[in-house]
Amino acid sequence: MVAEVSYGNTDDDAGEGATGETNTAVCVEPATSDSMRTFGAVVQALREHAGLSREELATLVRFSKHTVASVELGRRMPDRAFVERAEEVLGNTGALRRAAPHLARHVGLASWFRQWARLETKAISLYTYECRVVPGLLQTEAYARAVSLDVPPLPDPDALEQRIAARLARQELLAVTRKPPTAFSFIVEQAVLERWTGGEAVTRQLLDHLVELIEQNWNVEFQVMPTRQPSHAGMDGPIMLAETSENRWFAYSEGQQNGR
Repeated sequence: MVAEVSYGNTDDDAGEGATGETNTAVCVEPATSDSMRTFGAVVQALREHAGLSREELATLVRFSKHTVASVELGRRMPDRAFVERAEEVLGNTGALRRAAPHLARHVGLASWFRQWARLETKAISLYTYECRVVPGLLQTEAYARAVSLDVPPLPDPDALEQRIAARLARQELLAVTRKPPTAFSFIVEQAVLERWTGGEAVTRQLLDHLVELIEQNWNVEFQVMPTRQPSHAGMDGPIMLAETSENRWFAYSEGQQNGR
C-alpha cells in the first residue's frame, strides 16, 4: 500500500483510500497495461487500414510475425526500432511516435506494487532505505534473477522473465536525460553487499555496476549503512519516499508487521 506523508494536510486522495488493502504476500501478477493495449490497437488499426497482414507488416518492419502480434495484443513493449519502422510503413501519421513515450509497462510487477511504480515515474526525488536486497532500480539482470529464485514459491519461466524485464525497465528512471531528471538517494545495509547473493561472479558484476552507475549518474546518491550501528532508525524494515512535482510526499513500506 502507498500512503501519503501528510504535514498538516488531511487531503488523502492517494493514501489508504487508494487501495484499501494490506499486502500480506509477495507475488507476481503478470498482466498487460492499458497504454500497451491502446498502442497495440492503434498499430492493428493502422495495419488493417493499410491492407497489410501481420506477416506482411512483420516483413516490412523487420520483426517477426510473433512480435507484431504481441505488440498488437498489448503483451509486448515495442522497442524504438519497431516504433520508427512501423511509423514509416503505416503512413507516417505521427500517432505511433507520439504515443510511444507514454507507454507504461507493468507486466511482471506485482499488483500491489503498481501504484508505487506509477508514482516513481512522476517523482522529482526518490529516497530508498533497503536492508534485505539491493534496490530493484540498481540491480543487474543476473542479480535480479538470483534474488527472484531465492523467494518461494519459485516462478515459472515466463513469469520469471517478465519479472526481471519489468524490474530492468524501471531503471530508465535513472537516466539524467529525463526532463526533469529525478534525484535519487539510496541507503543500503553493508550486509546486503557482503551477502554474495547469486555467488561471487554475480556479486562482482553487481558491485562494478554500482560503481559505474554512481560515477556516471550525477543524480544518484548511494550510501552504505555500516553493520555496526548502535542506534538504527531502520529497524522496521525497508522504506521508500517519493516527492512529486507538486512537492507532495508519499511513502511505501514493506515491513513485515507494518507494510503500507
